[in-house]
Amino acid sequence: MASPSKPAKTTNNLAKAEQDQKSLGKYFRGVRSEFKKVIWPTKKQIFTYSLVVIVVSIIVALAIYGLDYVIRGILSLFIKA
Repeated sequence: MASPSKPAKTTNNLAKAEQDQKSLGKYFRGVRSEFKKVIWPTKKQIFTYSLVVIVVSIIVALAIYGLDYVIRGILSLFIKA
């Protein structure tokens, strides 16, 4: 049985490289078409959403601080430090 020659392997490698390049091009064309479908928020919406995140973060931080204060007070009744 004859073994495959090196030029055949090189040809296969070139064909695979071309196929990979076509796949990569197809991928980026798909990404580009999907980006065209995105509805980007306006500056006003970004400001509003950012403000909501900041306010909610402050409220949650205060709630955790309050719970910590209460639990620390209750524990100090049991553990005289």
